[in-house]
Amino acid sequence: MTESQAPARPGLTQLTYAPGVAAAASPLLQATDYHARTGEAVATVLAGLPRHDRPDLIVGHTGWGGLLFAKDALPRVPVLGYCEYFHNAEGADLDFDPRNPPSPAERRRIRLRNAAQLLTLEAIDSGYAPTRWQQRQYPAAYRGKIAVCHDGIDTQACRPDADARFSLPDGRTLRPGDPVVTFVARDLDPYRGYPQFMRAAAAVARRRPDAIIVAVGGDGSGYGRPRGDGRLWREVMLDETGLGDRVVHIPWLAAEALVRLFQVSAAHVYLSVPFVLSWSALEAMACGALVIGSATPPVQEVLSDSVNGLLAPFFDSDALAETILAALARGVDLAHLRRAARATVLARYEREACVDRQFGFVEGLALQPDEVFA
Repeated sequence: MTESQAPARPGLTQLTYAPGVAAAASPLLQATDYHARTGEAVATVLAGLPRHDRPDLIVGHTGWGGLLFAKDALPRVPVLGYCEYFHNAEGADLDFDPRNPPSPAERRRIRLRNAAQLLTLEAIDSGYAPTRWQQRQYPAAYRGKIAVCHDGIDTQACRPDADARFSLPDGRTLRPGDPVVTFVARDLDPYRGYPQFMRAAAAVARRRPDAIIVAVGGDGSGYGRPRGDGRLWREVMLDETGLGDRVVHIPWLAAEALVRLFQVSAAHVYLSVPFVLSWSALEAMACGALVIGSATPPVQEVLSDSVNGLLAPFFDSDALAETILAALARGVDLAHLRRAARATVLARYEREACVDRQFGFVEGLALQPDEVFA
């Protein structure tokens, strides 16, 4: 079931729902109101399913309201929740930057942001989160019903390739061994450390004129909020650093091209505030890239300094620049970190193993006798 029609898939019946539009009584309730309307719309579709076509199991995201009334619509059907993120005012993304502490109003907003999810957690039979850090963001009372299982990385597609080639928009061709510094995010925003990366890249460019710096990402607001002045972060950071065409900005790459970029990268920078870990970090590791990550909890769950990658403080662009420069200088001496990075993904995040574990959750709930859920 989707809010918007998605491309058809063989063997899959797709239903849509429409949450409608309404004005919340209080600005603090805007998210909760949307979640409640989403839950009502989904429940209406579920209740209208033919009796002979009752689902064996309902799987859905706990954070957007879709599962809120699923148990009311189909009380005898088990529900498995995908627990992606629980919003906290302390110890996560909201208060990470000491220069911008959350206001009292923001704290109230973020508490109510979880209202529908808390009710959903009460109702579902079981849940799973992609990483241990994400699971720990949930209240202690619910962690016991939330297993940890990543969605998985395709380690056959994401693998080292000494013969890989990546073509830049200006026609240059990059190969493994070239001094390529890469940065990838859905959008170039502060949540993924784009300003810190650009400041570090400026220092690298001054000291390594041969360095080829490639930043992939769109100009949307990403996970943060748009700038108050309406400017794009890309524009602001280009003005601040004066990098100009020393950094190649690419707004979007197809999956196959992104893999090739990881394969030719000499130093891949992945920064993140305490938030959901990007798949791209694990894909880069699976490709055998030398990943330089931020010393923040979600990243440190997968990356250990000088073991399977390198770490730098999130806000210290000078330290990040030094780490990048050291990685470029040492080159083949750090090959063991690249091998260890791929080994980490193979051991913990290989897609087929993750899917098998997810099927275990599904079968464990779907094959239970009906009276358990009567």
